[in-house]
Amino acid sequence: MPKLKPIVAKTPGHLAGVLGLAATEAREWEVQHSLLTRLQEIVRKHKLTHAEIAKRSATSRTRVTAILNDDLAHVSTDLLIRILASLGYGVKVTVTKSKTAAY
Repeated sequence: MPKLKPIVAKTPGHLAGVLGLAATEAREWEVQHSLLTRLQEIVRKHKLTHAEIAKRSATSRTRVTAILNDDLAHVSTDLLIRILASLGYGVKVTVTKSKTAAY
């Protein structure tokens, strides 16, 4: 059996490329990862429990625990924004032209 060389992807864009996914999916992962990183910082700063976050955001504690443990499978960007909003934080979105834009 040939040895497999592990590939370490340090960014969502690199991971999408390694997996052969579209660049648009990588952008979505980047947005979710940014929201998740900020959420984790807020939770640590305010020492919030998973149960408290779940109650405030009207989602399950199990789901909150999974999200805070970097499991974003089946998690929408909307849910991350809703959780942040329930904790008193807003999300600002900016739109910029991509270097690879077709227009």
